[in-house]
Formats: sequence, structure tokens, C-alpha cells
Amino acid sequence: MKKLLGKKLHIPKVEGITLRWLINIVGVIALFFIIVFICSSVAIKSHYYSNVESILSSGTSATAIDYFSTNLESGVTLEQSASDFIDSYSYKDKTTIWIIDNDGEVIFSSSGFAIEKQEIPDYNQALSNADNTGKYIGKISGGEKVMAICSVIKNPDGDIIGAVRVMSSLKQVDNQISTMVFLIFVALVIVFAIIIFSNLFFIRSIIIPVQEINETTKKISQGDYSVRIEKKYNDEIGNLCDSINSMAEEISTTDKMKNDFISTISHELRTPLTSIKGWGETLTFGADESVDEVTRKGLEVIVKEAGRLEGFVEELLDFSRLQSGRMNLKLAKTDVFAELDETVFTFRERAMREGIEVKYSIPEVPAIANADANRLKQVFMNILDNALKYSRSPSKIFVKAQFEKFDDGDFISIAIADQGCGISKEDLPHVKDKFYKANVSVRGSGIGLAVTNEIINLHNGRLDIASEEGKGTLVTIYLPVLSAPSKNELNDIKENPDDAEINMGVEMKG
Repeated sequence: MKKLLGKKLHIPKVEGITLRWLINIVGVIALFFIIVFICSSVAIKSHYYSNVESILSSGTSATAIDYFSTNLESGVTLEQSASDFIDSYSYKDKTTIWIIDNDGEVIFSSSGFAIEKQEIPDYNQALSNADNTGKYIGKISGGEKVMAICSVIKNPDGDIIGAVRVMSSLKQVDNQISTMVFLIFVALVIVFAIIIFSNLFFIRSIIIPVQEINETTKKISQGDYSVRIEKKYNDEIGNLCDSINSMAEEISTTDKMKNDFISTISHELRTPLTSIKGWGETLTFGADESVDEVTRKGLEVIVKEAGRLEGFVEELLDFSRLQSGRMNLKLAKTDVFAELDETVFTFRERAMREGIEVKYSIPEVPAIANADANRLKQVFMNILDNALKYSRSPSKIFVKAQFEKFDDGDFISIAIADQGCGISKEDLPHVKDKFYKANVSVRGSGIGLAVTNEIINLHNGRLDIASEEGKGTLVTIYLPVLSAPSKNELNDIKENPDDAEINMGVEMKG
């Protein structure tokens, strides 16, 4: 029964304004920061590498090459020139200088260690380039990452006799670049977090009031005109709150005037209608044989239509009580099945006159509940009356009652199924709404089901409606009872011969 009477819990979702903000604003900011981070990283790396390259280039500049060429022209050997060049080189502590001969072998190194012959990509590049220089960034044979610049040396005749290669380790430079990039990343993350949290505060200052406005307007649409929205900001949102509060006040005043008008008119109509019906019945039953047939039928029509209007006026009075919250129950220990039996007995004769057969089955044991007997009869009669109004002869109406046990107590279920025109899927969710009529061709005010549903709710029960257009409608009432008989007691009850047909009629609608 908890599934029937409880409400489903919904997990909040990121949607609406928040979702659009996440996609648009946060997405754009994140993309912008990613671009800034990438560009900054590239710029820092380019700057540091450019500085290293500038230092290395000074060792392979045209001045350095001319120094070697001049010495060679003076008869000084390449090795001797290399020793003098390294001694006078400004960046000898930060770089390593190799002097390479024409065969690609390192004949002199500023480190003082002998260098085995190896692949020197920048040397090969310098030999093939027009400017006689080459650059290499990568790992050398020892596994260390370096930047190297190589420039060929020519003799006075223009023949290549060797090359100068200046190298520098990039380990320290890469560490500095990594540190700078990390600091930029942390700074961007902090700025991004500040932007997000500041925007979240701003978004929440909009979304929370909008959600409160949405919840309030829902309550107003459901008839609760007493709710008001707390004004928190003196801006457009605050003005909207004032407008909705004013609207609710106006609707409340108008609704009260309407309810007072309906109540007054209903009371004013009730007295003359009672007199009309009473005198009509008196004249009808007191008429002797001298009264012609037309007059007799006219009196019967007066009595019938006065009775119908009287029922309509009672519905209006109930509606007025429902709207104003004055619908109170006179609760007492009541046998619900006895009240249902009496209502069906009264209804069955009327249904037979209209060519509708009523199939009826209830347990032959009392169902004691703390209920208002008159209101329950009103509920049963309203549902049976609807089943009859929407049925066509020849057809059947099935009424089945039984005990139910749920986690939160003992209940009875009363199922009333017809073989009428049914209700469309579009109309079904609204049939309990006030003044809603799924079929305008059938007489009725559209109030009955709304009042019926409210009476069931006041009894802590539930009213379910299932229907299929063209096949019929099933109305199920769940009502709590003080106690239910045991299974053994129910098994001892004799079955009704029509139970199989009734069960099938109800199940087909369910």
C-alpha cells in the first residue's frame, strides 16, 4: 500500500539554467583556459630554448669560424686553435665544445675526455645546408638531452676541413620550464575555481528564487492560494515575487467570492427545489384517474428533473465545502461492505431499467472502518452513476470487494468496472480535476469525481482509475479498515456462482 499511497522520490538532476550555464559559460571558460595554458607553455619553452640557442650560436658564429680560418692561414693547427678558442670563450662553463675533423671524428673536447666516433646529426646537417650550420635537439649517446649547434670550418681555399660543435644540457632548462608551466597551471586552476564559485553564487541567487517561484506557482495552480514567496532581492526577481504574491492575493479573493456565490446560490436553490419536488411527488401520487396521461407524465418529468437539479445543487454545495476546506467527516465505526451492499441494492433496479446488468461480489464478513457512512454511500453512488452514464445497453457493471494486506495495515479494495465507452489516454490524467469532463455529450457537472476523490483522501484511502477507450473503465477504491479476517476465515466463506465472471470482468479492465 505504501507504493499506492506514497510519492516517488526524485533525485535532483542538473538541468535547466544550471545545465545551460555548465555547457555554455563553464565550457567556454575551460576552453579559453586550456588555450591560454597551451600557448603559455609553448611560449615559455620557446623563450628558454631561444636563450640557449643564442648562447650556443655565439660559439659557432661567423666570428668564431673566421678565428679558426685565420689561424689555419697562419699555419696554426686546428687542435691548437681549438685550445686557444675554448680558453677565450665566454660560456665555456655552461657549454661543451667539440672540434670535429673532416672525417667526422672529435679531435678536441672542452671536457678533456676522449670522444668516440658517433652519429652527429647537426654536423651532417651543416655539411648539406647552404649556410653551413646545423641544429640538433635530442639525446646523445649517454642518454642526456642536449641542444647542439654545429658550424663547418673552411680553409682559405674554401675547402671544408672540420667543424665546431657547441652543446648544452637541457636538463636544468626543462626543469625550469616544468616549474613555470606547473605554476601557470596552478594559477589558472585557482582563477578558474574563483570564477566558478563566484558564478555559482550568482547562479544560485537566480536559480533558488526561480525554483521557489516555480514551487509556489505549482501550489497556486493546485488551489493553495495562501502560499507566498519571500522577497529576498530588490531586483527583477524581487519584482516578480511581488507580482506573483499580488496575483495569488487577487486569485484568493476572487476564488473566495466564487465559492461564497456558489454556496449562496446553492442554498437559495435548494429550498425551492425541495418544494417543487415535494409538491410534484404529492401531485403525482395523489392524482386520481381523472387526471389525463399528459398531465401525469408532465408531473413525473417535473419530479425527475427536480431530483436531478437537487443532486446538482448538492454537488455544488460539496464543491463549495471542498474549496473552502469545510468538508468534514462524521467518523464512526462503520461496516463498509454493508454500506456498499445497500448502495448497490438501490442502484441495481435503476440499472436494470436502463438495460444494464450489475454483477456483484463481496465477502460475507463485516469490514469495520472508522468512516463516514453517508459520505461513503455518496462515493459509491457517484462511481456507479458514472459507470451507468457511460455504458450502453446491453452491457454489464462488475462490482468486486475484497480484503487486502499491505505493509502499513489492513485495507479493503472495491473495484467497479464497466463495459462503456472508456476514457482516452489524453483525458485520463485529468478526470479527477474539478469541472473536467472527458465526454461533453454525457450529462454531468464534472464535479462528482473531484468530490469523490477528496472524500477518499479524507478517509486516508486512494482512488485509482484505469481505462481503455472503447473497452471500459475500472475504478478501484482502497480504504483502511480496523482489522481484516484471517485467510482461514476468508476460505470458509462460500463462493458466489458469479465470482468467476466478476473476476474476469474486473481483471480485463485492470
